[in-house]
Amino acid sequence: MPSPSLTFLGATGTVTGSRFLVEHDDARVLVDCGLYQGLADLRHRNWEPLPVDPATVDAVVVTHAHLDHCGYLPRLVREGFTGPIVCTEDTAELATIVLRDSARLQEEDAGYANEVGYSKHRPALPLYDSSDVEKTLPLIRPTAFDDPVEVAAGMVATLRPAGHILGSSTVGLEADGGSVLFSGDLGRTGHPLLRPPVDPPACDVVVVESTYGDRRHPPRDPDVLASAVRRTIGRGGSVLIPAFAVDRTELVILELGRLVKAGQIPRVPVFVDSPMALAALAVYRRALFEGSVQLREDVRGVHELLEGEDLHPIHDAAASRRLNRPGKPCIVVSASGMATGGRVVHHLADQLPDPRNTVVLVGYQAVGTRGRALQEGARSLKMHGRYVPVRAEVVDVHDFSVHADADETIRWLGRAPTPPENVYVVHGEPAATRTLADRIVDELGWCAVVPRYGERVTLSPRSGTRGR
Repeated sequence: MPSPSLTFLGATGTVTGSRFLVEHDDARVLVDCGLYQGLADLRHRNWEPLPVDPATVDAVVVTHAHLDHCGYLPRLVREGFTGPIVCTEDTAELATIVLRDSARLQEEDAGYANEVGYSKHRPALPLYDSSDVEKTLPLIRPTAFDDPVEVAAGMVATLRPAGHILGSSTVGLEADGGSVLFSGDLGRTGHPLLRPPVDPPACDVVVVESTYGDRRHPPRDPDVLASAVRRTIGRGGSVLIPAFAVDRTELVILELGRLVKAGQIPRVPVFVDSPMALAALAVYRRALFEGSVQLREDVRGVHELLEGEDLHPIHDAAASRRLNRPGKPCIVVSASGMATGGRVVHHLADQLPDPRNTVVLVGYQAVGTRGRALQEGARSLKMHGRYVPVRAEVVDVHDFSVHADADETIRWLGRAPTPPENVYVVHGEPAATRTLADRIVDELGWCAVVPRYGERVTLSPRSGTRGR
């Protein structure tokens, strides 16, 4: 009987497109089913046929609700997948919000491209549409943390808290006496709301992320954000914060509320302009109200900061368009966090040319995204087929990352009760992935490998993991 195998169908050489196929006998399980984002060559992979027929995949297990981990699901369903999608209850709720918003944005972007004529495709089409999402949602099967569930014949998955966003999990998969642990995205020990990731269990193989695999997060410095807000408001400009709709928007709102309460920034309107972020905010508020077990014990007084009097939700498109040129000092928090799409792109197009304004980057910016270009000092950005000059101030704030850095990842791995036979380092840019793999070898004495896209390895609890 052949050993179980693992094939790397995404998140190799890049931080996005998380997809890992585990096969045993006739069973096939996909762990994560994410979108590629960033560079055009990577985004083109979203349109390529999956190397395995989706109709033959028995189940998908999703670590969390970010697009690069769940955003390909509707396309998988469109191509023939009909099995269960296993995830935590909070991930199920957040993924519903994320996928519906993703389809809506793709439909709007395709329509706008056809109207303006900037797409090279005639006609421009979405990768999937709202009907594909509505066919996907009934397949979602929420499960509790730490509750083993058989996801396919001979394969059992166990989800444990990862501390990255609400509902995020690591995924332990057992088959034929062997076990592989997928880290998903690991949270930080100092997340303002969530408990740290649960320690890894004993397993034969670990697949670990490396988003920050070559760096340490700097000490928190709240004055970077506060001083940027003060400067901008002082010169009559507006502050635009591209933020991931899930978790990042909540943390930004919390910090802005804290800074106002402490008198460190002036009281100005704070607009949250993202339907997805507003829906996710409601999920976080409910978790706080109900006292979710994922929350830190020391969370106090958070409700009032998430519902401040200066907080203004923007629901309709007309109100959003008015924020392109707000005409008065304010703060606009809008998605997407890397400015790859969504309402924030329209805001950038109008606000970047004005030197009174400031764009504040509050998260990881993948190669090939507009956020990364701004981070690296771009003098112009291409949006909707035209170039826009960058005259606004750009400030990079590192305090909001909810990814474990290299040191935190090494410490998390080191808390495993027994050394795994192999560690596969994924979900990072090449330098970060290679650096973390080297540290695992040097500091933990384990075998660590950077897999190639499409590479297949066997999973064996006795003779180790062998490449094929």
